[in-house]
Amino acid sequence: QVQLVESGGGLVQAGGSLRLSCAASRGTFSNYYMGWFRQAPGKEREFAAAISWSGGRTYYADSVKGRFTISRDNAKNMMYLQMNSLKPEDTAVYYCAADLNVEDLRLGRIERIRTWGQGTQVTVSS
Repeated sequence: QVQLVESGGGLVQAGGSLRLSCAASRGTFSNYYMGWFRQAPGKEREFAAAISWSGGRTYYADSVKGRFTISRDNAKNMMYLQMNSLKPEDTAVYYCAADLNVEDLRLGRIERIRTWGQGTQVTVSS
């Protein structure tokens, strides 16, 4: 089973940008649909973006559409989330996730998702 480690979080001012990375090890990375979720303090974990195993299809939550871009590099076993025009409400712990069913990711079926990273904190100051 694939294992995931996120990096790239930090503190940024509103309107700024960050790029998150998710490194995968073990398993066959290209077999998995991949996604990014986030969890703000006191709130449930929510779907942000997902990408097909080939990278040819992407999915976004309405709250991030047009500002965030998800991508992957199967040769490097890496997934990325480019976040632009950040807002204070984007402040959360961001998690990468892997699953064999894109619907589990896209529909936010948290309990069904097979694999999670440990999370990386993103803080956007106003």
